[in-house]
Amino acid sequence: MRGHEIRELLRMRKIAVLCGGVGGARFAQALYASFPAASLNLIVNVGDDFEHLGLKICPDLDTVYYTLTGRNDEARGWGVAGESWHCLETLSALGAESWFQLGDWDLALHLARTEMIRKGARLTEVCAHLVQQSKLKCTLLPVTDDPLRTQIRSRGQVLDFQEYFVREKCAPVYDGVLFAGAETAQMTPEVKGLLTGKGIDCLMIAPSNPYLSIAPMLAIPGMREALHNRQFPVIAVSPLIGGQAVKGPLVKIMAERGMSPSPVGIAQEYAGLIDGFVCDIADQTKQEELEAMGVQVKFTETLMSKPGVKKTLAEAALAFAQAIGAAETKDPS
Repeated sequence: MRGHEIRELLRMRKIAVLCGGVGGARFAQALYASFPAASLNLIVNVGDDFEHLGLKICPDLDTVYYTLTGRNDEARGWGVAGESWHCLETLSALGAESWFQLGDWDLALHLARTEMIRKGARLTEVCAHLVQQSKLKCTLLPVTDDPLRTQIRSRGQVLDFQEYFVREKCAPVYDGVLFAGAETAQMTPEVKGLLTGKGIDCLMIAPSNPYLSIAPMLAIPGMREALHNRQFPVIAVSPLIGGQAVKGPLVKIMAERGMSPSPVGIAQEYAGLIDGFVCDIADQTKQEELEAMGVQVKFTETLMSKPGVKKTLAEAALAFAQAIGAAETKDPS
């Protein structure tokens, strides 16, 4: 990216990102390296959160946190690199539940978070403490401090998300999703302050699973309204590349919903909420369909495990948001 283009990006003083899962964490890392970190606000899904062995577990928040601090296990996509498993092995030997793998270093985070919450801290305050202790420059925000649980409907059963995702390895047929607690959950004051009015210059929706990572956040009262009434451009990044997901059950879920795995289906999930859509170059054949939906489209490489792509993707998404924002400023109608 040329110098004058970088200066244009710096005109955006503050951005926010809705994210969850491995794709969301990698995109957050890409933006962290390409945009002034102090101006980056990461709003993270908590629908995966649950209590296990008496501990407060926050998988999406932790994946983003470990990725930004460079401690994530790239091979597995979750947890800490070089982890040891002495506690888990002992739990298994004692006949305790061991289907959810908690490493020894990972356990320290869960213990500290659980104790802070027990003493009255909000989850938002716990995240701020972690960011400060790790000397990260960005803001890491749970979308809500209230209980919110993603549950999967499958053939008359209701499975908590981690039962479906980890214990059953996404094998059950996806018949739909529930967001327990969403009707009473509230955006945190920090998140509400960003998404209402002119708190940010743009919002990115990371290449996360739209059904399991983004939809829980959009189910919170006021979230969709904030995006519908936005005073900033919203850019989504497709989690699909040539009809395939990089990781996770997205393609399986779309098939079980009777949908073809296409960025068109993803854009339909965000209808009315986004101004621009970043897709992989492998999906350029979908340009006409996407633009017919009234969405501007940008094609670039999006496979972030490929060397150099994180940087080019982040810069392309930021430049796209800048261009859309500038056009809307000139023509507010």
